[in-house]
Amino acid sequence: MDSIPLVIISGQVATSLIGQDAFQEADTAGITTPITKYNYLVRKVENLPQVLKEAFYIARTGRPGPVLIDIVTDVFDARLDFHYPKEVHLLGYQGSQHPRRADVQRAAEALRRARRPVIMAGGGVVLSDTGGELTRLAEKTGIPVVTTLMGKGAVPDTLPQHLGMLGMHGSYAANMAVSGCDLLLAFGVRFDERSTAKASLFAPAARIVHFNVEPGEINKIIPVQVAVPGDLRESLPLFAQLAEPLAAACKEQTAPWREQGEAMKEEVPCTAHACRGGISPETALKKAAARAPQDTIVVTDVGQHQMWAAQFFPTREARHFITSGGLGTMGFGLPAALGAKVGEPDKTVLLITGDGSVLMNCQEFTTLPTYGIHVKTIVLKNGQLGLVRQLQGLFRGGRYSQTELIRKPSMAKIAEAMGIPSRSISRPEELEAGLDFLFGGDDSALLEIAIPEDERVYPVVPGSKGLDQMILGREG
Repeated sequence: MDSIPLVIISGQVATSLIGQDAFQEADTAGITTPITKYNYLVRKVENLPQVLKEAFYIARTGRPGPVLIDIVTDVFDARLDFHYPKEVHLLGYQGSQHPRRADVQRAAEALRRARRPVIMAGGGVVLSDTGGELTRLAEKTGIPVVTTLMGKGAVPDTLPQHLGMLGMHGSYAANMAVSGCDLLLAFGVRFDERSTAKASLFAPAARIVHFNVEPGEINKIIPVQVAVPGDLRESLPLFAQLAEPLAAACKEQTAPWREQGEAMKEEVPCTAHACRGGISPETALKKAAARAPQDTIVVTDVGQHQMWAAQFFPTREARHFITSGGLGTMGFGLPAALGAKVGEPDKTVLLITGDGSVLMNCQEFTTLPTYGIHVKTIVLKNGQLGLVRQLQGLFRGGRYSQTELIRKPSMAKIAEAMGIPSRSISRPEELEAGLDFLFGGDDSALLEIAIPEDERVYPVVPGSKGLDQMILGREG
């Protein structure tokens, strides 16, 4: 769902036992078919080199995704003279296709007539490492920018005309800009419902240009006027080149629109409503962002804390905000933070999680000291599955069901028992000392912050509404 290239090697029972319900036998290839890009069952050792080569090729090309290699025990026990193939030839699989110049030319021509354009950046920009190119395009043309959740960091949050994240919990400025634009340049997005809200009401006045590596994603959800299938590593630089002669004029003629967007960002910022009984998540995350190194890699779980992190923790470069957006997998955060630290050992990795999500994989706290992996963790504790409870409160008449963590376990005590120095705070005056503790050294540490039980994420777009029909606060 998040287009992550991943190769998984799993073990299968011996060939002679397949189909006999042998001990721990499972049809792994069959079970995973709906959730992988491709999978293999390897029964012969001589097939293994080719399968490995193909698996990594498929996982990385086109729209990236997971590939499973299920290997029977016989193969693990066998020997062969291993020669890794140099090339891959797969019938029926194209990989990453080259964009057509004519398509990109039409996209550039659409820019000539626009007075209210918006750039929408998604996870595809991050995966293709084209954020720098897109940022330069935005700076030259002056076009306002919005990102999806998975696109956060594709363009620096500090860019003046960056209006924030759009969607169900997007900023007022981003959602209103998309609702009022006359041209939407969408790069590497899927137009999922969390970004678009009700599809039939999305960008109603806009001519939509869709750049995507996967042709099947274009016109799947949102009808577009200009389709540009192909790898962004080729199509985006070509678009920037063709748009270069129009850049100065575009920047001048869109100035009023850009100023309107920046004014909306100032007038209606994302904000938490500082309820009684705890520390405001907005204050906690903004102060944490001020204390953390600028190149900190932020990883989140899924829930209210995820949305607050997206709203209140600035991201300045790609691959520095890691989250589960497509499927929204609670429990994702701690294993992902562990992997991020292994991949970038010299950078600070900060896990922002909630007391509901972190319970799902909290056993991985033992992995950190075992292997000397150092991750900082903030747990926003409200004793609730907050995002679901918020939906029950707003749209189900307050009929709450199975969203309260009755025992309200202390993650600080759990993590401490697993070897992670931890501290709990519950009053605003304790926040500074708590952050001193969290960021005071290079080792792992956990800070559990009590936040109000009834705090909500705003804005919120009801499922049947358009992006411009947001609930902005409690008065809504």
